[in-house]
Parts: sequence; structure tokens; C-alpha cells
Amino acid sequence: MFFRFLRKNVFAAGVLLLLRLIVGWKWLESGWGKLTGDKAFDATGFLNNAVSKPVLDNATKEVLYPNFTWFIEYFALPNAKLFNFLIPLGEFLVGLGLILGILTTAAAFFGLLMNFMFLFAGTVSVNPWLILLGSIILVAGANAGKFGGDFYVLPFLRKVLPFYSKDVENIKTTSV
Repeated sequence: MFFRFLRKNVFAAGVLLLLRLIVGWKWLESGWGKLTGDKAFDATGFLNNAVSKPVLDNATKEVLYPNFTWFIEYFALPNAKLFNFLIPLGEFLVGLGLILGILTTAAAFFGLLMNFMFLFAGTVSVNPWLILLGSIILVAGANAGKFGGDFYVLPFLRKVLPFYSKDVENIKTTSV
């Protein structure tokens, strides 16, 4: 019942607009600061710290996310220039998508992906709040962008892309 309200109700769409603006501004501000800062954004220090001081289990002192630490050490660090470009651009685009309400669910998904990556690396900051609010936006689906560009973009995508149909948004779960 709650999910139906969140995904279909016009009042929920209004509340989702406010959530989009709050979360979107946070992402936009963070990305813009990195894109236009006096110094070029450099994630190398953050990545090195994530490898040298990974998130540990308090009791056993074992690394909690060894696969993520491996990913950072053997993929992200050797490609730090790529990540120095992708992180600020991704933050900015997620913020822009949420604020404008264009490809809202995709923006929310990629925002959540970045939030989890930051958490896996050991940075708490505002990430739990952004995960909570971003999850609500993601679960709301197309209704999150009802008062935004998705009102125009999604019908256009349904016409142009043969694999994108309204059925994708209306998948119903059945109890087993």
C-alpha cells in the first residue's frame, strides 16, 4: 500500500520533488565544487587512505570489504586520473538529474552507488542520509520525476526505444 502511494500518488510526487531538490542540491554542490575548485580534484589521497586504513571488524580486526579494497588498490589507484574525472562529473550529473527531474531513477541509482562506494571506503559523512533519501526516490520510480523533466522525457523514451516500455515500471511482485 505504501509503495503504491509512493509510486502513483500526486501528493507523494510533491513530497518527492522536495526530496529530489534536497538530495540533488547536495550532489550538485559537491560535484561543482570539485569541478571548479582552485585546485584540480585529486582522489589519490582518499584512495590510498581507503587501502591503507580499510574498514575493519571491531572484534576480529579483519577487513570487512576485501573485494572493495582490492578494487581500489588494483583498479582505481592505477586509473586515478579517470576517477578524478568521473567522481566530480558523476556527482554533478546526479545532482542535475535530481534537481531537473530528468532520468530521476537513474540519477538516484547512481547517487546511491556512489554513496555505498564512499561508505565501503570508510567515509560516513552525509552518506547515510543521502542513502535513505535516495532510496525513497529510487523506490518511487517515475513518480519521483512527475514534477520535472521526466514528465516529458519518459514518454519520449517509450516511443523511441523499443526495449523501454511502460511495463518496465509496472512490474508487480507476487507473493510465493
